[in-house]
Amino acid sequence: MPYFAIHCIDKPGSTDLRAATRDEHLNHINTVADHIVAAGPLLGIDGAPIGSLLIIEFADRKAAIQFAAADPYALAGLFASVAVTAWRKVYPA
Repeated sequence: MPYFAIHCIDKPGSTDLRAATRDEHLNHINTVADHIVAAGPLLGIDGAPIGSLLIIEFADRKAAIQFAAADPYALAGLFASVAVTAWRKVYPA
């Protein structure tokens, strides 16, 4: 199965919304735990979360987009932008 990078940037001033929906977001991510290559928050200069980056194996791009759209963070309106891009793993082999 191919890999997809899901790159999300939070709306400014959304720290409280991120915190309030974090548990639901993590439950959503856990539904694909066996297919995750990497996942975690993107951090600003001050170390505070400013978005999310997930690299996950999906059957196709449509499945990756559907997963991203169903994320509780997305449903709550946390993100200013979301990009779903095909990704190829090179290292480690």
